[in-house]
Amino acid sequence: MVVSVTWPQVLAWRLKRQFVDPADGPDAVSVVRRLTGVQAQVASAAGLAVAVRSARPRPDEIDDALWRDRSLVKTWTARGTLHLVPADELACHAAVLGSFRNWDRGSWQRGHGVTAAEVAAILDAVPKALAGRALTREELVDRVIEITGDAHLKEALTSGWGALLKPLSFLGELCYGPPREGRVTFVSPRDWVPGWPAEPPSAEEGGVRLLRSFLGAHGPGTPETFDGWLYRGAARKATLRGWFRDLTPELAEIEVGGRPMVMLAEHLDDLAGTRPATGVHLLPGFDQYILAAPRDLEPLLPAAAKARVSRAAGWISPVVIHEGRVVGIWKTEDKEIVVDLLEEVPAAALAAETERVSGLLP
Repeated sequence: MVVSVTWPQVLAWRLKRQFVDPADGPDAVSVVRRLTGVQAQVASAAGLAVAVRSARPRPDEIDDALWRDRSLVKTWTARGTLHLVPADELACHAAVLGSFRNWDRGSWQRGHGVTAAEVAAILDAVPKALAGRALTREELVDRVIEITGDAHLKEALTSGWGALLKPLSFLGELCYGPPREGRVTFVSPRDWVPGWPAEPPSAEEGGVRLLRSFLGAHGPGTPETFDGWLYRGAARKATLRGWFRDLTPELAEIEVGGRPMVMLAEHLDDLAGTRPATGVHLLPGFDQYILAAPRDLEPLLPAAAKARVSRAAGWISPVVIHEGRVVGIWKTEDKEIVVDLLEEVPAAALAAETERVSGLLP
């Protein structure tokens, strides 16, 4: 018999699994690992995403993990956006994303003003340029031009949001290095990441491991929901089905609001016994609780809230959550939190959460 649960139960379970309710994450690496990465396009939002989930948040914890311990890595992963990921999981992300090879498509090359030969030259030159050293973007571009002898690449490599560096990240050839005088640097993961594997995992192995991690925090799910989080349709349907098939021994079938889904069997009883959430929570912009869910998931993101949360240019607003649902957005003005609610929430709970999150703001 297939277990049936409601969306309020699922949302409450996700809040618990994602260290939101309660906020009991043991450390930054554990929080990032549980979430299968934390989007870091906006560094302050990434820091707050970890802090609001931590039992004992520390202001410098992420910087220490990135640059001192090297237990976290910052680079482009899911959906082609900057993320924090555990250093020992970066190879799995690269195995999966590197297999998509969207940069081989003529449409991608035309969109970025490069030829197939120039892309190949960049992919060959960057690992050589980074071998044993950390380089700023300008230094990396100069070194690539020196190696290739192609000055035209300078314009392509210095424009946009690092589009021509993303393939190197996806291939496991580039990640962020320690800042130098306030400037970003890049390094090679094989030099930077402790224990970087001599033989990278296969795309199949990496896909199964990412799927297992995703379902552990953002489940139950389907191939479509996993694909939407991973790269918005980049994975072939047969590939997705293969990852789910390979993970089948660890999965349980479940119905959520009458819709068939799967989740890790080890979590089934916990979800079935979860009661709907009652608390109020403030989550930062670009939070995984929102990003890992479909944009049309009405039980999480009501239609009235959608335009306020998903803004122009891919901006995801900080959100107010009540009973697992988005009930408003918030922002800071003169270091004060200002909420914009779509519906009433318990005033005392909102005040307590606002005070807590205010104390975590940078």
